[in-house]
Amino acid sequence: MTPTRSASRHVAPVTPASRAAVGRWLGGGIAAGPVFLAAGVAQGVARDGFDFSRNALSQLALGEAGWVQTVNFLLAGTLLVIGAAGLRRLLGGTPGGTWGPALIGVFGASFWAAAIFPADAGAGFPTGAGDSTVMSSHGAVHMAAGMIGYLALCAALVVLASSLAGRGHHGWVVASRLVPVAVVGGFAASAASVLAFTTAAGIGLLWLTAVMTRLASDLVDH
Repeated sequence: MTPTRSASRHVAPVTPASRAAVGRWLGGGIAAGPVFLAAGVAQGVARDGFDFSRNALSQLALGEAGWVQTVNFLLAGTLLVIGAAGLRRLLGGTPGGTWGPALIGVFGASFWAAAIFPADAGAGFPTGAGDSTVMSSHGAVHMAAGMIGYLALCAALVVLASSLAGRGHHGWVVASRLVPVAVVGGFAASAASVLAFTTAAGIGLLWLTAVMTRLASDLVDH
């Protein structure tokens, strides 16, 4: 028995009846990044004292209007988990079909943790906050959740490169292996520039959207 035939025995086919449902689930994951970033940027522009060069989007969950960003975290996490379920249905049994969706699920759960355990105030936000060097317990959990979540995302993109290659999307494979390097590099530079951190996080989210869109197109192509 050839490896190809062996693998195919474990793939649950996406039937015409289920294709639309899988497409909707994948749509959740596709929307998560753009929705989260658009809502974050809009709040950053609108809220007094917020400075993209000094403040992380996570800090928008603080202050009187902080509930908006908290909801944004919860929504993004939910959309990512829904997208992971759709991806698992689409890729099940193929290279990357198990660990890729699972890692995206971890990434989604990290947004829920970030909502429950908010970041610390600082760098002038909310208005009047100083530059405290003492991290609270909830701030530490928030930071750990972000670190674990984005490491899971980076790992997921590397794993999904195998899925892309297996489906003939060879032009996407190199990028899916390089984007995690850019994300980790941006996070490493966060001590010197908060904007580097925000940019790296945005790149990771938007590339995940691109990869899931490319994989979801197979529902139409096949």
